[in-house]
Amino acid sequence: MSFNLSAIFKGIIAGFIGTLVLTGLMILKKNMGIMPGLDPVHMMSTMAAEKMGTEVNLMIGWVMHFVIGSVAWGTAFAVLNGVLPGRSQVIKGIVLGVAAWLLMMIGPMPMSGAGFFGLSMGIMAPVMTLMLHIVFGAVMGLVFSKLGGKV
Repeated sequence: MSFNLSAIFKGIIAGFIGTLVLTGLMILKKNMGIMPGLDPVHMMSTMAAEKMGTEVNLMIGWVMHFVIGSVAWGTAFAVLNGVLPGRSQVIKGIVLGVAAWLLMMIGPMPMSGAGFFGLSMGIMAPVMTLMLHIVFGAVMGLVFSKLGGKV
């Protein structure tokens, strides 16, 4: 594992761009009427409001979404890069994206009331979120590579 600040900064940038792409796809999905109830930003906003005893504020959910995708997963990608399986950064990113999806499915999804793996919303919820996380990871890995991240 590496704690190289330059690599971590590149990871955060890569995580941010991956999160932007993921967010664009989430918005497109919702606007096309595909699983509009599957809205992680609203879920996070609602959970935060319940914890704080306040009204739902979507800005909190958006900030959480970008901080998790950029800072948490971008930093994790840079730090764990040397131990992630795969020959390319794209594959390493996909591996981390799938890990992020798995953690989301067994933690925040049930906590938000969507059930284990979000199955209370149907089988498409875990499938759709897995596809989005694969894209997130692939983009993060590609950007990290283009920024001169480890090869």
